[in-house]
Amino acid sequence: QPLGPCKSLPCALHCGTQGRQLRARRAPRAKKRAKRPGSGAPHSTLVRMTIAVCPGSYDPVTIGHLDVIQRCARLFTEVHVVVAINAAKTPLFTEDERVDIIRHALADMQCHNVVVSSTEGLITDYCTKVGAPVIVKGLRQNGDYEAELGMALVNRKLAGIETMFLPAAPALEHISSSVVKDVARHGGDVTGMVPDYVIPMLYTALHAERPATAAQR
Repeated sequence: QPLGPCKSLPCALHCGTQGRQLRARRAPRAKKRAKRPGSGAPHSTLVRMTIAVCPGSYDPVTIGHLDVIQRCARLFTEVHVVVAINAAKTPLFTEDERVDIIRHALADMQCHNVVVSSTEGLITDYCTKVGAPVIVKGLRQNGDYEAELGMALVNRKLAGIETMFLPAAPALEHISSSVVKDVARHGGDVTGMVPDYVIPMLYTALHAERPATAAQR
């Protein structure tokens, strides 16, 4: 005498007509789960975010700066590198010179989604003007975080602009514009710290700086 249909679900999955029907129903669901978007996708397929601003004095731009800018350009659709004019500082290079140096360097690096400009006002005002919701800053291991955190909190308070920190590449974290200028002033070799074409410009600017400093004394 034939047995009736299984009442137990685990058994029903393997027995008779009901089992075949249940397995057929479940098969498409398993396929859908296997095709979930992003599963096993390589990092290069990540969707890039929106507009970001990379502000700084860039006096002069260093290899460390360029590394952060290049990495930022891979993450965001559009990046604005902004030379921030600080009235409390006396820069070695003029505003226009710093902008031109950065543009030259980025042209060599094929960073076509990067805009270079300058501003004398609040960086949050610049962000609002271009529609950038985030500022990107590079961090080294010499106390940058403490200094940058305060500014990040102020910028969020002023305009709701968030700040994203990118850690400096270990091989470049010792490089800063101040270190480059100090080394060059004392006749040291700054090759590998700034783009090659900046080196003669740096020594020329430092040579012009010495008579002016002597006259002030």
